[in-house]
Amino acid sequence: MTNAQWFLLVGGLLLARGLTSSMLKRLPVTPAIIYLVVGLLVGPTVLNLFHFNPLKESALLEVLTEVVILISLFSAGVKMPVPVKFAHWRTPILLATVSMAVSVGMVAAFACYLLGLPLGAGVLLGAILAPTDPVLATDVQTRHPGDRDQLRFTLTCEAGMNDGSAFPFVMLGMGLLGLHELGEFGLRWALADVLWATVAGITIGIISGAALAHLVWKLRGDPPEHTLMDDFLGLGLIGVVYGLSVLADTWGFLAVFFAAVALRQTELKLASAAHQGSPNPPQTRRIQPETEKISPDNAPVPTVSGGSLIFKEHLERLSELMLVLLIGGTLFLDSWSWRAVGLALFLFMVVRPISVLVSLLGTRTSWPIRGMVGWFGVRGIGSLYYLMYAIQHGLPEDLALELIQLTLIAVSLSIFVHGTSVKPLMSRFWRHRRRLPAP
Repeated sequence: MTNAQWFLLVGGLLLARGLTSSMLKRLPVTPAIIYLVVGLLVGPTVLNLFHFNPLKESALLEVLTEVVILISLFSAGVKMPVPVKFAHWRTPILLATVSMAVSVGMVAAFACYLLGLPLGAGVLLGAILAPTDPVLATDVQTRHPGDRDQLRFTLTCEAGMNDGSAFPFVMLGMGLLGLHELGEFGLRWALADVLWATVAGITIGIISGAALAHLVWKLRGDPPEHTLMDDFLGLGLIGVVYGLSVLADTWGFLAVFFAAVALRQTELKLASAAHQGSPNPPQTRRIQPETEKISPDNAPVPTVSGGSLIFKEHLERLSELMLVLLIGGTLFLDSWSWRAVGLALFLFMVVRPISVLVSLLGTRTSWPIRGMVGWFGVRGIGSLYYLMYAIQHGLPEDLALELIQLTLIAVSLSIFVHGTSVKPLMSRFWRHRRRLPAP
């Protein structure tokens, strides 16, 4: 496609998305399905107007997906409920660790025994496909900072953490392929890639987010004396935290997510402390009707986390459109092989439900929530990033082509399967919840 045709295609999609936003909300499918269908139509599957080659463009696609994930992780982090309690976070932590490990193991076994891939490639494929996606799962994730629904919180928090917790398994797979140093008996991998990179990354994020909250609070004063550019501050925090994490050889995705969590938690704690004794503290003020005049006494305290959230979500939606369109433009008709489709169905119908059930054994999570979490393991942009990362770090071309096909079909089927089931299943879930007797 020429540049003019690209502008027409993307511009037309953006106009259609904006003009039909209210209608799309009433459709039983998600917008990502529409983007994917358009990509399939203009790509080599149907009209063949363009073909995006992810192997040749792996460097570009790695950067694009990396940026999108970072923005999505920040958005997820600032929507975490206040305050942070371990009892509330236990379920997503188990999903991001135990479920992650079980998923990688099951996919690796399937890839080795049924697809004939070497062990290293199987582990790498498991790590690529195991994390759930914070970009494409909007309809089942926390909608705003005050949303305390357990199901949406669990899925959002899991997606925020498992984009980082998958990295050690990526490095393990690459190490088994001879592309990364694991050390004797895997000791270097356990100490550096698992322990250090995880703990240090979370620590960098928490310290950075809390430090920015304190700095902003001092600069703003109480009441705020001027308006800071919250969008710039949010993007700046992402850049600084991720840069520090990469320099320190830690997992930057975890760092950015926990930086956003710490930023919001600290900002609201500072606001609460400054208004102790107030009959209407900031974090509990009711939402004002549009017709009610907001006075200085009931105006919400401005925060960086809240002020930058809308901008980040708009970037997410734009990025979703572009990347899903490119996914559709990579696929041929023969890409839909039984190997790829079989792996995707195994991932959705066997791996995800079993891994969730195993990880939540012994918890008090209700069975309806376990069932919903076990189904809505949306795969997407994170899987593309890990695949491009491996290609950029020396993955052999023949193996790269095999993993590209398997990954893209899994992501595409996830968009179709989960995108068509999310609205009816969520509606049924909420009807069931409303029929339950009040505690």
